[in-house]
Amino acid sequence: MIPRTEVLIIGAGPTGLVLALWLTRQNVKVRIIDRKEAKPSTSRALVIHARTLELYRQLGLADDVVANGHKIEATNLWAEGAHRAHIPIGNIGKGLTPYPFIHIYPQDFHERLLEDRLNAMGVTVQRNWELVNFEEHDEYLLAQLKHTTKQPNSTKDERTEFCEATYIVGCDGAHSAVRHTSNIAFEGATYPQLFYVTDIEGSGPTLNGEAHVSLNGSEFMLSLAYDQDRKARLSGAVDETRVTKELSELTLDDVAPATIKNMGLQIDKVNWFTTYRVHHRVAASFRRGRAFLAGDAAHIHSPVGGQGMNTGIGDAINLAWKIAAVVHGKADASLLDSYDPERRAFASILVNTTDRAFTNLVAKGYVGNFIRNWVLPNVMPILTRFDRFQHRMFRGVSQIILNYHDSALSTGTAGYVQGSDWILWAQKTTTLMQNKFLKFLT
Repeated sequence: MIPRTEVLIIGAGPTGLVLALWLTRQNVKVRIIDRKEAKPSTSRALVIHARTLELYRQLGLADDVVANGHKIEATNLWAEGAHRAHIPIGNIGKGLTPYPFIHIYPQDFHERLLEDRLNAMGVTVQRNWELVNFEEHDEYLLAQLKHTTKQPNSTKDERTEFCEATYIVGCDGAHSAVRHTSNIAFEGATYPQLFYVTDIEGSGPTLNGEAHVSLNGSEFMLSLAYDQDRKARLSGAVDETRVTKELSELTLDDVAPATIKNMGLQIDKVNWFTTYRVHHRVAASFRRGRAFLAGDAAHIHSPVGGQGMNTGIGDAINLAWKIAAVVHGKADASLLDSYDPERRAFASILVNTTDRAFTNLVAKGYVGNFIRNWVLPNVMPILTRFDRFQHRMFRGVSQIILNYHDSALSTGTAGYVQGSDWILWAQKTTTLMQNKFLKFLT
């Protein structure tokens, strides 16, 4: 007999795991597979924004994430080898959300937490499984899966299996098998610059639990602490005109020696290092029939603002409640039509916004140098003294500004409150606000 599930999830990164958790909590049967053999052991995505933490409260995850992560209290700007500005950002979103800060929580810890919670709910990630193909029928789709196991003699044992599902969701990254099988275009381009990312342990004045941005001509480096005094993520652009080695042979010593020296970094251990190209792409559609795309399978963009993982988690939660409503017969299948316009519109705005910011940050020539070496160090410290500017910046970065006013689902209004609005958080809600909100819901 062919195994049957309601939702087949391809990919067990944060997006796939959150989707599985949200669906399982709503009594939707899921099967989640991943082609990797083991859980990740590198930090990769680091920042978890306020909107994600607000959503995690509904799963009872937020307290664990906050307790085991690291709050960034300040950002430091460096230009031409000198420290130029110290910008406090501790509770930059105070009054807007119960999580008014920039929170660091390494992705390996994050995925371990999500998977442990999923296991506790009776669902296990099936590893070494990958999607080969699928075909859609009237009431279901039939997926062909491949399972690969390594043998002691270094050979591989492969077998295939079929699985029936009501829906399939590709959370399988930039090279998504679900997207390829669905023949959905992945429109966009690749930045010409080569970038690096590494996790280090060490000492020095800049390993102080804060963020540091060094802008040195065409060379820049971002340092994000993920503990109080020793561990940090470094990332930046490689000046390829100075590279004399094969790219595969590059080390941290080859790509940022001047910046590391100027910032007083004493690196004792490099936990991992890699170079990569940055893409900015959005899928032509986030849905085709019974197949959906979420996370990096649907959109990839520059790492500016740490938006990628958080956006994928938002995709998962948006899709999960809609699938649950349809599966349980509480909504017509047409509800699922709202997923693509809602999430694709947001992804397109995000890609365009981060593209502009990223292009300005790494641009060569007089304009780029002027922005990096004069505008940012001199103007930003002044602007960030104003609460209005802080809140505006935080609302955008934290994604609490997100709404779906143009969605077909957002037709209701109650005074100045419109369907899909994010409701301002308050520790004590007045009776008047409660009555207005209840009226709006009814």
